[in-house]
Amino acid sequence: MGEFKSFSTSPFQLNRKGIAHSSRTWQNSEKHVYLFLGYCHHYQQVSQPTLQLFLSSPLIAQFVSFHIAAGHSQLYIRNFLSCAKCVLRWWQSKPGGNHPSFVAGLEWLQTLGLQVADQLPRPSKDPKGLADIGKWMCAADLVHTIHGAEQQSQAQMQQQGVTVETSRDMHDAALAAMIFSHLPPVRLSCIRSLVGPAYLGPCLHPDCKEPSCEGNRLSIMSESPLLMRISLPHHKNARKWGKAVIEFDVPSDLAQLLHTYLGAPRKALLEHHLLIGDACPYVFMDMHGRGFVAAAVLTLYWQKWLVSRGGVPMNPSMCRQVFVDERQSDSATAGPSNQGAAVVMGHSVKQWDKWYDMQYHPRLAQNAVDGMQSWRAAMLQSHTLAAPDLTLSTALHCGHVLVSDSEESRYQSCCSDSDSDIDVDLD
Repeated sequence: MGEFKSFSTSPFQLNRKGIAHSSRTWQNSEKHVYLFLGYCHHYQQVSQPTLQLFLSSPLIAQFVSFHIAAGHSQLYIRNFLSCAKCVLRWWQSKPGGNHPSFVAGLEWLQTLGLQVADQLPRPSKDPKGLADIGKWMCAADLVHTIHGAEQQSQAQMQQQGVTVETSRDMHDAALAAMIFSHLPPVRLSCIRSLVGPAYLGPCLHPDCKEPSCEGNRLSIMSESPLLMRISLPHHKNARKWGKAVIEFDVPSDLAQLLHTYLGAPRKALLEHHLLIGDACPYVFMDMHGRGFVAAAVLTLYWQKWLVSRGGVPMNPSMCRQVFVDERQSDSATAGPSNQGAAVVMGHSVKQWDKWYDMQYHPRLAQNAVDGMQSWRAAMLQSHTLAAPDLTLSTALHCGHVLVSDSEESRYQSCCSDSDSDIDVDLD
């Protein structure tokens, strides 16, 4: 396993296809490897499972069938198949790896992945369907819920003073305000890795190799007037963007909330959790005073908080869909430009249509049908204004019309209905 990790994560590995795995990609690959080996051990009676089992097409096929029967998504299965291809390429890099069976195995995995995608299409989701099962809140409801939490936390802090309970409430309000409402929905990985102004250590990102990097950071630029800034050098598309940093000044209302929380309330939480070890360097922390290292922990934390505020257990990542749904709707209110909002969100507007706008196709279809009615009315009006005169001349009283030879041939060619005259693709 160590040799495979070195093969996958080494910055320069000339016999490997593609760039090195990031730490997160390697963690996912490692998870898929151990799950497959565990399946072979428990269900296929393999006493000592090794990476050599990835060379067995029947075992991989049975493992995929197991996931299909369990109702797992095609994305999960295709991620496993992608991991299996990485393992097979690792075997190819070893002596004897140029055997034709390895090439056939990669082609087989590629074919299986395409067929899984075809037979297990992603279920179509829409806001109404998600709302019916309690997994969706509209943008206005989310903003109102978060704004209420902000006001309540500040009022309780003034009335009851700094306690662990009031500090936790202010922490939660600040976290919710970072996820939605004041900013275009920033990636959760950036929020989880955000360090506070007091942290002076090195960058905590596991893949960072820049000695001067300060990591994803919340900074206080000035106290009077209050100015805070967020810098995100580590985001999902940092490599594609040429290491461009997402950076912006925090809105005044959110800056005031964060500034208040980072003072006595955060200190009270850190002192409350000192028994677990070192103080947390991150801005936001779980109920045990640790950073939200795992995305699943933040998801459960957010869902529990949202339900306590009268909302629904919606995933925090869905806030990105909620935001795009409002911005792309026909009733969108005045707000940020789509291009600027997409930059803060860490992607491009093109990805809105593909991943985040769940009403993209229905809305376009309905707008097109509605627009056809005005088009039809315009066609009818233009026909009425410029109707051609189709009445026959009464100069000829004969029941037959004489046509010349040249005119007859031209008439016949125009009226031909042979296949050669209809060579048009109507699809």
